[in-house]
Amino acid sequence: MIFASNSHPRPARRRFALLATLVLLLAFAALCTRAAQSAAEVSGAPGGTATPSGFESQGMWVWYVSKSNRGNVAQIIERAKRSRVGTVYIKAGDATTTWSQFTSSLVDALHAGGLKVCAWQFVYGNAPYKEAGVGAASVAKGADCLIIDAEGQYEGKYASADRYMRKLRSQIGADFPVALAAFPYVDYHPGFPYSVFLGPGGAQFNQPQMYWKTIGTSVRNVYAHTYLYNRIYSRPIYPIGQTYEAPKKRELKRFRRFALSYGAGGVSWWSWQETTGREWGTLGKKVGRIAGFQPSTALPLLKKGSRGDMVVWAQEHLLGAGQSTLPVTGIFGAQTYNAVVAFQQQSGLYADGQIGTDTWVALLRSTPVPVQWGARATTSTARSIAARPGGASAPLSAGIPAVRDELGSGQAR
Repeated sequence: MIFASNSHPRPARRRFALLATLVLLLAFAALCTRAAQSAAEVSGAPGGTATPSGFESQGMWVWYVSKSNRGNVAQIIERAKRSRVGTVYIKAGDATTTWSQFTSSLVDALHAGGLKVCAWQFVYGNAPYKEAGVGAASVAKGADCLIIDAEGQYEGKYASADRYMRKLRSQIGADFPVALAAFPYVDYHPGFPYSVFLGPGGAQFNQPQMYWKTIGTSVRNVYAHTYLYNRIYSRPIYPIGQTYEAPKKRELKRFRRFALSYGAGGVSWWSWQETTGREWGTLGKKVGRIAGFQPSTALPLLKKGSRGDMVVWAQEHLLGAGQSTLPVTGIFGAQTYNAVVAFQQQSGLYADGQIGTDTWVALLRSTPVPVQWGARATTSTARSIAARPGGASAPLSAGIPAVRDELGSGQAR
């Protein structure tokens, strides 16, 4: 070891102290920058919501409490802590039925063990007001958040989604944290009412069911596909991965690493009762981001002929941007094309009449004007659909069938 001369010890010490302080300040600034970047990535697009307690930590979904460590709450808490699980998602209802396993005493016991508790319910859309009551009941029992598990049964049911969300918010308040857990591939489901569930007054968080093995793809591809289309809804994305169907250990790690690389604050897993000891051990290990990986920031392209809920969402934003005569149909026709051209011209963008990444970024800065699909119809004219409540129970695109159910039908809830 070589020691420097100590002929001028005080100035040397001052310089060393200043240098150390500068290094610490630079490190702090870098951390702040990364935190800001992560927040922007999580929101996916302008308009994202701050993360509440519960979503940012690793989570595990519980279908049946009795089949999760045999219902032993102390063991559930111990298992969760060993595997770095901070939030448990427990089924609280199905359709209009409240599940007896979700109780205030269970929530209190899990809270006492240091866990956050999110209630989740599977919804069908046949009795939306009663389903909203089931969700509200679980909130009243002390849940930290509520998850809406809506899948194929909700295809095309815009009025039901609208009624469910408005009734639910009237009971639990506008700010209680709610997430949507639905199909990950938005482009496969043109008739699904994402724009209602994730729109104004809807869920503040998006938890797509990104079951790569079930879908038949890779971890990398499931992230790329899901994020490309889900970002436009401007909600923080918290991926749900799978421990069922015995995925490889390296895939579980990779799923967590991609989540960090995409800026997701936390991931959760389906499901507790199907997670093996080997998988629990893998979830408990520390992981880092994918070295050198930068996720794409591209957004989907919409143009003449495009159909589906993404078009509904774009049309509602065009209304918010001042294109007040545009009907919300979910069909990208001549009127939508003209509205896009007018918006691009007023925004200083290349006016090609297509909604690509640059146009999306500008368009998402406007506040969408949602249609109250669940309101009683007053007229059937296209103008009324766009300009005031009522007028239609669903956009024209609601009847378009799904490309396919990428999740399959084997995981009934």
